[in-house]
Amino acid sequence: MELTVGTVLEGKVKSITNFGAFISLPENKTGMVHISEVANAYVSDIRQHLTEGQDVKVMVIGTDNGKINLSMKRLEPRPQRDNKAGRPAPRTGAPQRREGSFQGKDQSQPRAPRAPVPPAAPKTADQLFEEKLKAFMTESDSKLSSLKAYSEHRGRSRRRG
Repeated sequence: MELTVGTVLEGKVKSITNFGAFISLPENKTGMVHISEVANAYVSDIRQHLTEGQDVKVMVIGTDNGKINLSMKRLEPRPQRDNKAGRPAPRTGAPQRREGSFQGKDQSQPRAPRAPVPPAAPKTADQLFEEKLKAFMTESDSKLSSLKAYSEHRGRSRRRG
């Protein structure tokens, strides 16, 4: 059986660590569910969600160097979103904040939308080398000029005495 990303499997919790759980899969394979992939809510103690020997349903989310990365939360329905912006509903008891509110700002003026900033193009090896060379030359010139000034100062003081 070929394990590809997106495959849903039944497995059994083999062992639990602080960072995740190892799951026994068919064909004597083992995968790991990282603690961040256990549930849609924040998980501080994985043992509150899983026990050794428990049967679980998991999804393959990656295979790297023979390691099988699994997820349980991707099989759960996504939590309901409260608003159109796609933000989760505010926590109960949390202070409420109005959209765009800022203390001390004139609220009568509508806020202008920000233009998206395009990501910077990755630098080529030549550009990185040029930057390093420029930094080296600047530092070198600075050291040489201070050395020259020191030696001139020292030469003047010897002539006078």
